Amino acid sequence: MMLEWLKDWLLEISRQVVGMPVIYAMPMMVIVGALDSSLLSLPEVNDYITIARIANNPNEVYYFPFFPAIGSMIGCLLLYRIARRGEQFVVRKFHPKHLDRVQELYRKWGVLALVIPALLPPPMPFKIFVAAAGVMNYPIGRFALVILIARMIRYYFWGILAYFFQNRVRRILFWMETHILEILVVTVGIILLFFIIRWLVIRLRRAASKPGAQVSCAD
Repeated sequence: MMLEWLKDWLLEISRQVVGMPVIYAMPMMVIVGALDSSLLSLPEVNDYITIARIANNPNEVYYFPFFPAIGSMIGCLLLYRIARRGEQFVVRKFHPKHLDRVQELYRKWGVLALVIPALLPPPMPFKIFVAAAGVMNYPIGRFALVILIARMIRYYFWGILAYFFQNRVRRILFWMETHILEILVVTVGIILLFFIIRWLVIRLRRAASKPGAQVSCAD
């Protein structure tokens, strides 16, 4: 079963990084962060590992969240460069209409169009904003700085919570490990429901905007 394999894989990654000496955990966290933000998707693994690591090693709260942030920035820069060099890759991965919508958000909101997706967890899409930044030739220095700061805020937020609520966090993490399959099913279900509702809303709006959709009543 695919979800069972995914569950075991995620747990193994998490246990390895949480339990290994910090000198190995830090570069491992950079690698995991880079993979997650580039071509692969490891949903919420960075957040989970950061929380678990600091809950079990509270003295690392000052520096450990910096490493998933660095990794995420590296992964985003890789995706940015791929998108910048060849738009065909982006078109195959992301629907052109969605890219157009994201580019419109960039023109309307500027840097906030990148900051907000970088801060928020799924189902908020993020990689399409990274790819769109590459397609639009968004200044690479500003792009890297925004990603780094936003991701640092996100991971330090989780790290500080884990520091102040160590015992509760450890109990919650233990519960999550014993129910991770159910959590994955619910998470996937919520994401699918989000996209289904979004698709239905778009269809209804298109239907309402078609000529003749509104029927006039004669007295």
